Amino acid sequence: MTFISYLINGISLGSVYAIIALGYTMVYGIAKMLNFAHGDIIMVGGFAVFLSVNSLGLPPLVGVLIAVIVCTALGVTIERVAYRSLRGASPLAVLITAIGVSYLLQNLALLLFGANTKSFSSVVTVPAIKLAEGQLTISGETIVTILSCVVIMIGLTTFIRKTKAGQAMLAVSEDRGAATLMGINVNGTIALTFAIGSALAAVAGVLLCSAYPSLTPYTGAMPGIKAFVAAVFGGIGSIPGAMIGGILLGIIENLSKAYISSQMADAIVFGVLIIVLLVRPTGILGKKIHEKV
Repeated sequence: MTFISYLINGISLGSVYAIIALGYTMVYGIAKMLNFAHGDIIMVGGFAVFLSVNSLGLPPLVGVLIAVIVCTALGVTIERVAYRSLRGASPLAVLITAIGVSYLLQNLALLLFGANTKSFSSVVTVPAIKLAEGQLTISGETIVTILSCVVIMIGLTTFIRKTKAGQAMLAVSEDRGAATLMGINVNGTIALTFAIGSALAAVAGVLLCSAYPSLTPYTGAMPGIKAFVAAVFGGIGSIPGAMIGGILLGIIENLSKAYISSQMADAIVFGVLIIVLLVRPTGILGKKIHEKV
């Protein structure tokens, strides 16, 4: 039962990585840029819920909705102010700008909230489930996290395939110039992509802080990096790949902590990524891109 418990906890952690990775993979797949400030939007979502529930006394569900709205607005603002003018710039310029935005958000949080760790109260009210005559307990946070990941994955895939906005995203990801000629609002489509990705980051932040009840200005830094690894692992640009990569990453990390070394877990995770990329550079579900010369 101990192994099953570790496995379930790994799937739960991986589901958080998967939700964050979906934001990375959508922005890269459609806008062709890496938003390394994405991890810090997780932190903003956590603080939005923390202030809404602890300071304003609002119900947890209202706090979550406020976090989603705040992070969505933040994502659209970042895209408009920091990234839109860099569409034709070199990838290095975009990368440096993204790192700058990340440090800006972290330092603003330090100024506003300080460096002390805040105790985060879980917003999940689902009771734990006991199985195998009480030998295996699955927490409410684990249940909600895994179900949220599945629902978000299905909803996002349906949105991309069945709606006009989703089809516009696919068109922009294929050829931005041709999409413009077809009358698609490229700026609006990319802004919508950032909005969806940032909303998912808010949800991931709430789930992460509920499962691991602490909050600092650096809360989103390492999960953001690991979620990016998950996106690359699964095949960046692929929505199913982000989910598979996130869950596998969470399982590898949790089992490594349990059976090898908690200090070596992160090194093992990144080591596995290197091996996967050596064998399959495009990731698990990534596709090779053929460029015409």
